[in-house]
Amino acid sequence: MESLPVIVIRFALYADLMVLAGMVAFLVYALTARERNSGILPLATPSLILALAGFAVSGLGMLALTASMTGSSIWSVDGEVLREIIGESAIGTAWIVRMAALAVATMSAFAINRTDKARYALLASTSLAIATLVWTGHAGATEGWIGTVHRSSDIVHMLAASVWLGGIAAFGRILLRPVTAISGAQIAVAHRALNQFSRIGALAVGLIVVTGIINCLAVVGFPHFSRLPLSAYGKLLIIKLLLVGAMLAIAGVNRWRLTPALEVAIGNNDPASAIVRLRWSLLAEGSAAFAILALVAWLGTLEPLAEIGA
Repeated sequence: MESLPVIVIRFALYADLMVLAGMVAFLVYALTARERNSGILPLATPSLILALAGFAVSGLGMLALTASMTGSSIWSVDGEVLREIIGESAIGTAWIVRMAALAVATMSAFAINRTDKARYALLASTSLAIATLVWTGHAGATEGWIGTVHRSSDIVHMLAASVWLGGIAAFGRILLRPVTAISGAQIAVAHRALNQFSRIGALAVGLIVVTGIINCLAVVGFPHFSRLPLSAYGKLLIIKLLLVGAMLAIAGVNRWRLTPALEVAIGNNDPASAIVRLRWSLLAEGSAAFAILALVAWLGTLEPLAEIGA
């Protein structure tokens, strides 16, 4: 598959930036100011690693994109063509903005455990970097007012998904380690944050659904909507929707069964078994989320209706 390097890089960039933005957002909405400054959820090192990785993957992505457009190897990209794409195209402008945003994110990551200013700077810069990704997919090629609506919707779609994915990653940062290594304070924070996350997550899911419908109609067009399942794009989109449904089901179990069970276990001073169940749930939900990102990376390289002559 000639587009495989592009798909892999797109997946890595989506996963990297969305996890980073979502984890920082979690710090802001789920933790109190005192908890953020206490280091109970230490994110400085992972934030710095993710920001630097995003910088590197984005650079590699531009090389892969240029190579795919010219039919050359990623290691033998024509420098003149690369300069033209960066300097004379919307994709190039978006890439420059993304790299600048990631430079700010990298600097902000050093102080994320100490000041809210650094957290907000990291959240804003990473969100901006995510927004630039819309120009690398179908939304970037949509013209006129429909294109403006499509890009705006796609930005909201990705930011809402970041909140969901980053929340899972933040809980994983606390809970995906030996139970004996998790302090009582961290367990208490995780329990309270689960309730907060369920409310924010419900809003994020609503935005994902609405913007997902808008994006699909913008890409396919209403007259061709019924023929979508006949294409490879449509089949992959159906798999994506099934995975989203699975994530919603798991999130429901977390909200209505596992979170109350953790509260009871904390009251009985025996949270170990409840944490183990919650941990498996987070792993399942996170696995579905990354599978969705892989599909999104693949979908962005396909022509939705090319196979059915629309």
